[in-house]
Amino acid sequence: MTEFSLARLEQIIEERTRAAAETSYTKSLLDGGVARVAKKFGEEAVETVIAAFDADRASLIGEAADVIYHLLVLLRARDASLKDVVDELERRTAMSGHAEKASRAK
Repeated sequence: MTEFSLARLEQIIEERTRAAAETSYTKSLLDGGVARVAKKFGEEAVETVIAAFDADRASLIGEAADVIYHLLVLLRARDASLKDVVDELERRTAMSGHAEKASRAK
């Protein structure tokens, strides 16, 4: 068995975009448009914050998984990829965090 990765999750999401909305949650989210996907991502992000404050490790892990999945669906909805995000992180980590933040356009 191959080790699971975020790249594999992104691939699964791409595959599910070609499924019927009746059988694929991913497809039904995407069919709802960017606003629906963004709203769902936001809901999951809030639930993750709440789980972190509740100090419930299992809930935090589950909610974090939801956030990552919904983020990848949101990226797909906007024709962006995990590689795009990784490339941006690579660019940002080429300097200190304070310097990188100061370099962002206001």
